[in-house]
Amino acid sequence: MSIEIQKQIEELKEEIKELENINTDKMIDVADEIEEAKKRLKNLERISEGNLTAWEKVEIARNPNRPTALDYVDNIFDEFMELHGDRTCTDDKAIVCGLARIGEQNYTIIAEQKGRNTKENIERNFGMPNPESYKKGIRFMKQAEKFNRPIITFIDTKGAYPGIQAEERGQGEAIARSMFELSNLKTPVIAIVIGEGSSGGALALGVADQILMLENSIYSILSPEGYASILWKDGSRKEEAAEKMKLTAEDLLGFKVIDEIIKEPAGGVERNSVQEVASILKTRIMEITKDLKSKNVDTLVSERYEKFRNMGEYIREEK
Repeated sequence: MSIEIQKQIEELKEEIKELENINTDKMIDVADEIEEAKKRLKNLERISEGNLTAWEKVEIARNPNRPTALDYVDNIFDEFMELHGDRTCTDDKAIVCGLARIGEQNYTIIAEQKGRNTKENIERNFGMPNPESYKKGIRFMKQAEKFNRPIITFIDTKGAYPGIQAEERGQGEAIARSMFELSNLKTPVIAIVIGEGSSGGALALGVADQILMLENSIYSILSPEGYASILWKDGSRKEEAAEKMKLTAEDLLGFKVIDEIIKEPAGGVERNSVQEVASILKTRIMEITKDLKSKNVDTLVSERYEKFRNMGEYIREEK
């Protein structure tokens, strides 16, 4: 259980006790307030036990206190050096690229980065990449292939930036090109969904040999609000949409869209517990890298292709 969740539970228990005393001693009717507080307590206890609905996981994935990609990079890798620019336009900061190292093994990092506060969110475009971000990522994908460096992508975005100028600069083509290049790269690729993985903005970095997903993260073609608005013309049905979309890690593992779920502390990982999850990820990255590097390059690319080619069959079988 996270420290913050535990603190909220204890505070609510004290609040309920005080309300019950008022109700008994002062003859003041606070039954409604007590009932509401008990409902909130029950919900928090469910969160602490990990018994969550799909929508509750959406809320955890969107929590502003949830660690960003750079929080994980700083805690997983022994060294990291950021590289900038797509060499054609600019350096869009919604995606961070660079070189990293664990022991003697070098990696290329391509990570969607949200801000930690309002100023950083504006600088990072709220984690919504422009075409330049994907073009920058493609540049370093090809570099990684040239030097035989495994690629680690971190997925955490509401979606690619939908602005007019982004569309004019080829947003759709940039996303498609990113997926195309990843599908053919002759070097291992590991994708990690760490928070909110929505729309093509997330899928652009999701074509990988192994896809890991944090327990309370989400991964889908659009947001629940968008799904509800399109399907029912009613965005308020977002909680119902979240259940139907099958966007949780458990759902996606069952459909073989992802390969592994990384456990989180009850209630979701926060910055004060990032080291715990980062340690698990570091171990798995090293193990998966060793396995993928042992494969023939042509076999690696062929298996990656077949993995995504067969996903629709897995989903039809499950239904």
